[in-house]
Amino acid sequence: MRQQTARINVTLPKELIESVNQIAGPRSRSRLIAESLREHIRQIKKGELEKQLEEGYRASAKESIALAREFEAADLEGWDEY
Repeated sequence: MRQQTARINVTLPKELIESVNQIAGPRSRSRLIAESLREHIRQIKKGELEKQLEEGYRASAKESIALAREFEAADLEGWDEY
């Protein structure tokens, strides 16, 4: 199935266009730009997900520490002291 496309006008620095032309050639320039944008968007989404996971892990760690402190006395009951 062919993907739908839309034509847009984008202004880029000349040196960037020259680099794109050297790498992709004039016929596959759009493909290179689309692939580059997809990869960049994927990296941004991955970073956002990693940030959310990190925040979740930190919150979970705080809860775990609080629970451990609550049950610390009960955990030590019945153990002989040396």
